Amino acid sequence: MMPIASTPRWTAGVRREVLPNGLTVLVQRDGSAPAVAVVTHVRAGFFDEPDRWQGISHVLEHMFFKGTPSRGVGAVARETKRAGGYLNASTSYDRTAYYVVLPSAHLAQALDIQSDALRHSTVDAGELARELQVIIQEARRKRDTPGAVAYETLHEVMFDVHRIRRWRIGHEGQLAGFTRDDLLGYYHSRYVPARTIVAIVGDVDEDEALRLAREKYGAWPADAGAVDPSPAEPDHREVRARTLRGDVTQAELIVGWRTVPPLHPDSAALDVAAAILSEGRGSWLYRRLREQGIVTAVSAQNYAPSEVGTFTIGAELEPERVTEALAGMAACVSELSTAGPSGDDMDRARALLRARWARGMEQMEGRASSLAMAEALGSVDLLDREYESLLATTPEQVRAAAGAWLEPGSVSAVLYLPTGLGEDLTAAALARAFGAPSPAASARVAGVPVLTSAVRHLALPAADLLVRRKEGVPLVTLGIYVPRLVSDAPAQAGLGALTVRAAVRGAGGLAAAALAFAFERLGGTVSPSAGADRAGFGTSVLADRMADAASLLHRVLTEPAFDAAAVAAERELMINEARQVADDMFRYPFQLAFGAAFGDRDYGVPVGGLPETLAALDAGHVHAWHRATLLGARPVIVAVGDIDPDRAMDELAAAFASLPAREAAPRPGPVAWAVTPGGVTERVSLRDKAQTALAMAFPGPARRDADRYAADVWAAVASGLGGRLFDALRDQRSLAYTVLASAWQRGRAGALVTYIATSPERETEAREAMLAELAGFAAEPVTPDELAQATAYLAGQTEVQRQSAWAVVGELLDAWLIGDGLAEIDETAARYRSVTADEVQAVAAACLDPERRAEGLVRGTATSGEK
Repeated sequence: MMPIASTPRWTAGVRREVLPNGLTVLVQRDGSAPAVAVVTHVRAGFFDEPDRWQGISHVLEHMFFKGTPSRGVGAVARETKRAGGYLNASTSYDRTAYYVVLPSAHLAQALDIQSDALRHSTVDAGELARELQVIIQEARRKRDTPGAVAYETLHEVMFDVHRIRRWRIGHEGQLAGFTRDDLLGYYHSRYVPARTIVAIVGDVDEDEALRLAREKYGAWPADAGAVDPSPAEPDHREVRARTLRGDVTQAELIVGWRTVPPLHPDSAALDVAAAILSEGRGSWLYRRLREQGIVTAVSAQNYAPSEVGTFTIGAELEPERVTEALAGMAACVSELSTAGPSGDDMDRARALLRARWARGMEQMEGRASSLAMAEALGSVDLLDREYESLLATTPEQVRAAAGAWLEPGSVSAVLYLPTGLGEDLTAAALARAFGAPSPAASARVAGVPVLTSAVRHLALPAADLLVRRKEGVPLVTLGIYVPRLVSDAPAQAGLGALTVRAAVRGAGGLAAAALAFAFERLGGTVSPSAGADRAGFGTSVLADRMADAASLLHRVLTEPAFDAAAVAAERELMINEARQVADDMFRYPFQLAFGAAFGDRDYGVPVGGLPETLAALDAGHVHAWHRATLLGARPVIVAVGDIDPDRAMDELAAAFASLPAREAAPRPGPVAWAVTPGGVTERVSLRDKAQTALAMAFPGPARRDADRYAADVWAAVASGLGGRLFDALRDQRSLAYTVLASAWQRGRAGALVTYIATSPERETEAREAMLAELAGFAAEPVTPDELAQATAYLAGQTEVQRQSAWAVVGELLDAWLIGDGLAEIDETAARYRSVTADEVQAVAAACLDPERRAEGLVRGTATSGEK
């Protein structure tokens, strides 16, 4: 059995103080980046809502940003953005949480803004009426998301009386009827100091942070608040099933069991069970179902909000393969509860769970949220105890917990099928699938460096090596990538993605399961990546396993097996995924828009391919692409993590020493915009959806163009909370829940893009309103306040985003492969701060020509938001 490394104390150094009014403050210093996260955790969520107020927690979350007596509508977002930060919020069954992440120098400002919003929300009646229309659009979007519908319907099937059974966001009719008095009644009874935890994590002085918290929250009057608990769920044991049908391209299947709340002794064992079943390519469900092409995706989770618990297994698949999928799920669960996991299974699961925890704690927001959730359950120390329990869980405990809670006689399931395809799932069929455990067991196998921006660069004969030390968690993110000098041929779209994905199905003499297991013993999984401008492989593993991970990546790059059957299985999965994009009301409009913008080539075709192009590919194509692209270009090797740079460079140079010497190739030329002046190109898909989603694309700066910074500033002014499009189209007109703008920048082309999803009957209004707002950017400069807010936000985000090693790796790869080199990393914040209003107007005037726009439209035809 692999030895377990020393156990970190995630709560080390946490300062906890309960103010006289009952509010709890948690402070932990993390100096790994000059950023700070403030999480306001209110113990009020969907479980706290009586039926007459179903969905009101989420409505109040939206109104949190809508102003106070001293801050008007949008001021909370604008001030946060100007301080270089971003904010967000989420509502769950047992809590509502508000997040702000910004440079640590602005902690005092963050606490001032957050405390004001928490204590003094005005809940203006006019703003509420407008925001309810936005929330209704969000509810419709959720109804159009097959996975969300299936998952929440399963709760309704499994539970008879507990509030988890309700559609948590609320229904349109009820949402539209909420009044200001309703919101204030819930707000004043639930948002009280005793139910509030403020967690501060970042590069701060703990004493100063506590002083500021006392100053900002101490005067909030104590209040006992009100509690309206959910009815308790009676004990019952029964097989239940339900079938849904709708306008979806693939089936969604989810099975589940009622289990235990988070503090139950079996909770940790069920978490480990979920990891054994579905974490990584070496997991039981992956090897039995996805690797065999039975499902497109499969996952298992043990979810335990404060009062109840559920264990679920979900899959996306073709309708005709439901019976096979159920049989595979049943066999894995049966084996887990009878034979139990092996020692190797436990080693793999522990390593993956250790790494998952480390990744979750890497960013300040994640750590602050985890501290607050543990405190809400009783004590911040629960965080360390839960982690220790996971690592100490034995195979017998996993077997016993699975046997106790994942009983065949208690299974429930929901199957969401395309209209007219597949057979309904009945309780009798579900009982047959799980009632006779299968006896078959799973097959388990058992130069001179240059320093730039804290990055060491070593030019090896065969590759460029980039290493950056990032302290904080004992992980290293490692990858090897090559530039994509040409796009896939139009008739072979998706070939690059198929090649890198097929490569991890076996390499260097290791079969797919053995290769996956080898990575997972190091605490990670191998991640194939094929983007428009680069392709390669990455992993995030425990820092002391870096050399082993590098050796495995070398095998994947240079010795993939490309077994014909494995390539065919991966191709079928990709075909299903490509079909399923049509169900995504966000991705699909952009796919259509980029197809209209660039034509059926280069950036106009999705990197993952189309069903018809993928169907024509085979192992011969894959071998050829591997030789020409993965082995034919000079790669870059990147390592970011808690590592000694000198030692890391030596180990990586040795691991990849056998690569042949290769010079860097010239960068390819630009890709032309296909929309000619004076013409608007549109691609439209009609769907039985409750919303219409519209994406627009305009020609914009590419990654190396000098005006790309001004384009980013335009997007920051236009988009996000407090952004011009957000205010005009969402807050003032209530046209949509989601409206955004972005500067899309690639190596050979760029675009300014917008998106809005609204009711079908308001499509024309939404398009005209969007174009009118965009015309305003070209007509006159942005205001000084807008410019200051946007540039400060972008400059701040260059610091905040570096909390994640994966984000740092991406930043390095972009700078090296499609940017102006590593030196630009040090200049990014300053370049944003130097952008002028005239430069923003100039890029808008040059790019936002309505006669050169490309549109992607998914036009909803459903007559009601309820399905």
